[in-house]
Amino acid sequence: MLLLLLPLLWAGSLAQDDSYQLTMQESVTVQEGLCVSVPCTFSIPERPWTNGSSVHGYWFREWANVFWNAPVAASDPSLPVQEETQGRFRLPGEPEAFNCSLDIRDARRNDTGSYFFRVLRGHSVEYTYEKNPLTVHVTALTLTPHIFIPGTLESGRPSNVTCSVPWACQRGTPPIFSWTSDALPSLDPRTRLSSVLTLIPRPQDHGASLTCQVMFPAAGVTVEGTVQLNVTYAPQDLTISVFRKECTGREALGNGSSLLVQEGDSLRLLCVTHSNPPASLSWAQGGQTLHRFQPSDPGVLELPQIQREHEGEFTCHAQNPLGSQKASLSLSVVGKSRSLAGVVPGALGGAGAMALLSLCLCLIFFCIPKARRKRAAGGPKGKDDEDPVMDTVSWGSKHKPCPDIPLDQAPPAEESPLPGGQQDVYYANVTFLGRKSQEPWGQEATSTTEYSEVNRSK
Repeated sequence: MLLLLLPLLWAGSLAQDDSYQLTMQESVTVQEGLCVSVPCTFSIPERPWTNGSSVHGYWFREWANVFWNAPVAASDPSLPVQEETQGRFRLPGEPEAFNCSLDIRDARRNDTGSYFFRVLRGHSVEYTYEKNPLTVHVTALTLTPHIFIPGTLESGRPSNVTCSVPWACQRGTPPIFSWTSDALPSLDPRTRLSSVLTLIPRPQDHGASLTCQVMFPAAGVTVEGTVQLNVTYAPQDLTISVFRKECTGREALGNGSSLLVQEGDSLRLLCVTHSNPPASLSWAQGGQTLHRFQPSDPGVLELPQIQREHEGEFTCHAQNPLGSQKASLSLSVVGKSRSLAGVVPGALGGAGAMALLSLCLCLIFFCIPKARRKRAAGGPKGKDDEDPVMDTVSWGSKHKPCPDIPLDQAPPAEESPLPGGQQDVYYANVTFLGRKSQEPWGQEATSTTEYSEVNRSK
């Protein structure tokens, strides 16, 4: 009976032998798409009959049955492993050296879980370290690519911009790089963990975004990094604008433009340019510098009262370490007397025309009704009863009117018509002298006379 119990007692002592030890951290955390290596060592008891036998190690999921389920990693290449972990989980060390380290690359979210190690030596030693599991946590990828720009980007000069992921593992699946920008780059062949972009920046690329996108195909995750381009360039697009006193808006002028202003007016000249770093602006007249501005100040030249000495060429200079640019404006000053020379004669002529028109209206509205009332009274219509207004009309436009005839001079007798049926051309000179309507015709006229004598001259 005792002989039968001895093998059972010996087997139980083996199962509880303290020589089966495993040293390893309890848990590890890795971001998806990356790699992690977990150091591990183990020990097994030495048996004379196991000397020289091969040692193999295996890693299993916590729920796996070692007899029915395939491991996630095995040191024996002839043993199949789980399809989802094939090529990603492996034992980098040699189990014969009691190395049970586990290496994970291209980590995926579904790799999260617990794992245990099992050792096999020959056909007599098989042991599972279920009491020493490893817990793996796979989290989201939060790292971003590194974008490196050597030195300063200068407009027109090629520069190599590098995008790299130094935190990625060399043994992982190579990532795929892509660039996004408003610039027009050319993509050079990439290395395993970096990509070099040859960029020829332009002034309009200053402040533009440059994005490097990196995709890890084995894990199906993508990350990106973005930088703002700082492109230096010489002053360009220099423009001059003018603000007049009577205007509220800004008037843009081209280089070499001419501007006519009146003496005494006020003027503001604004100089604007685009550059990086900001350019220093200055105004000059005839080669003499009038004002220099700091790069942070606007280039505004104030001319509060235009004088004759302001006439000439004004030039705005813009300069920064990369270059310079200038624009000019020709200013012409007009005096006040000169500007009003054409206004005064016009005003006087207009006033004269209005006076003449008023006189004609007075003749029409006051003289014609009186003449009609006289004819309506039954008076004979003779030479003196002719229309006082119509007699003032010149019948021959090419003859000048004659001077006035004195009142005491009697009109000459009419002459016979000229030969050939032509009649003389007469001009009527009307003189209005006031008299009372009841006084005889021969009496002296007064200032209230409403009719006047019509003298006719040939």
